[in-house]
Amino acid sequence: MKFEEKYQERKRDGELKSETFKAKRFKYGFASFNKQNVELLDDYLSVFNDNFYIYICFKSKLEYIIFQLFKDYKNSLMFDMDALKYSIVKVLITYRPKEVLRSLYSTPKKFVDSLIDFFTDRIVYNKKNLSLKILENEALENILLMLKDVETPSSIEWDYKMSFIGFKKYLQNKRISDYSLIIDKEGEVGEKSKTLIAAIDSKLDNCSEGDSKVYFGIRVADMLVGVMGKLMKSLFFSLHREENNQNVTQNLLDIKWFKLSEEQLGLYKKLYKIVCCINEDWYKMNFDNYADDLICFIALLEFFNHYESVDQLQADLESLPKLCNAFMCEKLKEHFAKMRIKVPVEPIITDNDEFFLNQKGAKVYFDTKRQPTLCLKDGTNKFRVLSVGTSNLHNPMITIENDGKAECYKLPMQLSDWAMTLTGYSMMGENLLPADIVFTKENDNYFADVL
Repeated sequence: MKFEEKYQERKRDGELKSETFKAKRFKYGFASFNKQNVELLDDYLSVFNDNFYIYICFKSKLEYIIFQLFKDYKNSLMFDMDALKYSIVKVLITYRPKEVLRSLYSTPKKFVDSLIDFFTDRIVYNKKNLSLKILENEALENILLMLKDVETPSSIEWDYKMSFIGFKKYLQNKRISDYSLIIDKEGEVGEKSKTLIAAIDSKLDNCSEGDSKVYFGIRVADMLVGVMGKLMKSLFFSLHREENNQNVTQNLLDIKWFKLSEEQLGLYKKLYKIVCCINEDWYKMNFDNYADDLICFIALLEFFNHYESVDQLQADLESLPKLCNAFMCEKLKEHFAKMRIKVPVEPIITDNDEFFLNQKGAKVYFDTKRQPTLCLKDGTNKFRVLSVGTSNLHNPMITIENDGKAECYKLPMQLSDWAMTLTGYSMMGENLLPADIVFTKENDNYFADVL
């Protein structure tokens, strides 16, 4: 209340909204903020403390549409569909073809046709400078082959449940069960909005809609989303200048981004703590494969957070654009590496200090020495195998089905390479399990065959 009372003159329709920060004020990030906006944002960010729980969902509507077009195509050992879908989104966002983007609001058939036309024209155009664009053309030709084969859906409806599914996992991981979820009211009075319906369908409890004029929490969320969104958008356009799209050119942030006052640097530090540190959790951020804008945004916050003061930051001002670019590229590289791993990664949730339950429901001891070893008699031994992996001490591990229950065992070290091979297949999208597997023991030698 003190915060909002202080800035009565900045209110719009009786509320302090994110629109009070104009998009043009973010041209060079917080470096282009005047004294009044710095003070306002600093006071707003100071409202947050360690008692806040922040969940961020970042979804690209363009990526969602592309995912729907290729929903029947799976990753395999020979072809990475995730990479192909990412590439389509990346190319469209880089070149921003007007006809394609316009067709987003038309029928799926028209959208696919416009995609085919754009990629065909792009391949022809790139031949003018093939030495620089040969790799891009190879990728575009692969995309074209898939687009011409895709079965176009009759319609594409936005899935409002995506953000709530992640939010539910966040609540569960934080062991928050006593809560109410109040969603900013949209649509006609007396009618449930699509977001509220999606929240209820996602099995969230105590869901309702409210007016932002009444609920402080909605106003807090609106302001945070607005600031993040405008800063992210400004960062995107600074790194994707249209004149550089035609050539292989390193896009660096203007040096003005780094000419910060102590107060402006403090804004980055506070925002970094809010977004990345307060009640950090595996599910705090929910995003798909195309998350370049979010990753670069977080990298920017982290980059500025490394510096203790403006004096330290500006000790070598001229080198900062390249250093920041290299840092962002490294974070994107890490994301791409994770994208190649097709096995779903989930956090370990347990109240027990001795063991946890793996994704198949089998007991796994933190101390690998306590894990029982699979009893293999001489000759052949057949098991229904649910999953294969390795422990933290690199012991091969196996989860089998026994009388309807999942049980986890260690395997002989001789089978380490075999276990790693199956794990490698899974990581590349070729999951051979569950399956019947025959283990053979001959003269203290072990062999395994997937049936």
